[in-house]
Amino acid sequence: MAIFSVYVVNKAGGLIYQLDSYAPRAEAEKTFSYPLDLLLKLHDERVLVAFGQRDGIRVGHAVLAINGKDVNGKYTADGKEVLEYLGNPANYPVSVRFGRPRLTSNEKLMLASMFHSLFAIGSQLSPEQGSSGIEMLETDTFKLHCFQTLTGIKFVVLADPRQAGIDSLLRKIYEIYSDFALKNPFYSLEMPIRCELFDQNLKVALEVAEKAGTFGPGS
Repeated sequence: MAIFSVYVVNKAGGLIYQLDSYAPRAEAEKTFSYPLDLLLKLHDERVLVAFGQRDGIRVGHAVLAINGKDVNGKYTADGKEVLEYLGNPANYPVSVRFGRPRLTSNEKLMLASMFHSLFAIGSQLSPEQGSSGIEMLETDTFKLHCFQTLTGIKFVVLADPRQAGIDSLLRKIYEIYSDFALKNPFYSLEMPIRCELFDQNLKVALEVAEKAGTFGPGS
């Protein structure tokens, strides 16, 4: 069981905090000789597999690392273009790790805004007034849990479907936000949270939740 990530969204739908706690990914690493027997293409500043599924490598997977060093979008760790590097016979044999593309900062901002809109639609679709909006979305691989405060701040947690105690965790995160963000004299409401104590206490709370599954009344 695991907690994958935490999002904090302000009342306007802006992402003001995001933390990836644990990100399981199906990755495949293989050593290739020249020429590379996969067709790669550049898409959204990432190098993706366009054709040639094999050994756990799938179409749509991105190049994540070359020779053990993470790539940065379409560039290697040394600043060279990935496609150019892999097209040079002098660089072979080469070890390449493939996997699901990682979300960029802009994609996370967009997804937070989209969820904010879905939350509002869910509230409006309710046959009764005063609906709490979306509290949980469930898939076969994760559950999305949401807690909205009276001031409109949304705390969103993505977790393993079997993870227990998420409701308690959401309220614990709200408590940490109140203690270490709102009480910070240098923090401005609705703005991105950049508080070291908030980071530290949130990570501790996630570790406790993963191990114990819940929070007691005195936690």
